[in-house]
Parts: sequence; C-alpha cells; structure tokens
Amino acid sequence: MSSDETPVVHIKRMEVYVEDCSSIYLLDEGRYEASAGPDDSLTHSIGLIEVEGKGIACLNIATQWGVVDFTVAVADRDPGTHFDGYEDIVEISFESLSGELLLVGWHTDWDEKKVHNIPPLPVGPGTYRLRYHTQGDAESWSIDGYYLQIWPAPQHDPAVLKTTSYLFQYLLSPEAWEPQ
Repeated sequence: MSSDETPVVHIKRMEVYVEDCSSIYLLDEGRYEASAGPDDSLTHSIGLIEVEGKGIACLNIATQWGVVDFTVAVADRDPGTHFDGYEDIVEISFESLSGELLLVGWHTDWDEKKVHNIPPLPVGPGTYRLRYHTQGDAESWSIDGYYLQIWPAPQHDPAVLKTTSYLFQYLLSPEAWEPQ
C-alpha cells in the first residue's frame, strides 16, 4: 500500500444526547481502564480532549446539555485535516484495548439507547490518533457540529492544529485566561 493511495474511511453521523457536564466519552466497548486520577500532563490532555486512561477519552463540547451533532470518521490511515469551516482542531494519541469503540454523552445513569457504536477500528486493538474538529461560535455556545477522525498511528505528542475560539484558548490555559 503506497502512501499516495486514498484512505479507506468509514463515516458515522449521529445525534448525541448529553445530560450534563459538557462531555462526550469515547470508550472501548466493554474494556477501558480509567487512570487513578486526573492527569493534566501534556501527554494526556490537549484542552478539547482528555485521555483518562486506556480506552477512555473525554471530548469537551460547548453545550452543557442537550443534543449535539457529531460525526466520526474511522480511517485506515491519516485522512487529512479539514481546516475550512472549523474553529479549533487538536490531535492526541489514544490506546484502544478492544478495537471496538462507543460514543456516549455524559449521563448520570448508563442508557444503552443513547450509546452509539463506532465503525470497527481497522487494525483492532492498538494505538490510534484522534483528531477533533469543532465548528460554530463557541463564545455564544452555538456549535454547528463536531468531527472526530480516528486512524492507526504510533504514540505521538498532542498537537494543536488550529485555534481561533476564546473558549479553546481558555481550555488550553485556564490559569492565563482573562475575560473579554
């Protein structure tokens, strides 16, 4: 397989219900290991995404509760960044223990009807890269949608690819934040 071939990408669009806490979770199906406590090191957090252990990542969203539009693309290699139309874009490494992922909004009780299965990961268990795009006006809490890309990749440092929103700049560095 040459590097100039078009990636094979499986896309799933969904509406994710969030009960509270402005959080959506990416979880290994049936297998995830939360860390002993929050780890704010750069190897585990990049503002919009917090990897909380093996097989578990928290995706921060602007909406505290309600239904949000979410698209997930699982690819066999880097599908390329979509810079146009997105305000903030970040990447972080993620370890899948099972190769099967779920996406679910934060809830006080587990509700199977509100869980979304993600297309199977192309190489099963292993290390993947997450690239998270947000679009809309985060300052007024009007977000048009979220886009998450997942592909196999070796462990690598988190990266900010694009940042334009005031909210994301706060998430990156809350101690340096000054209200407008």
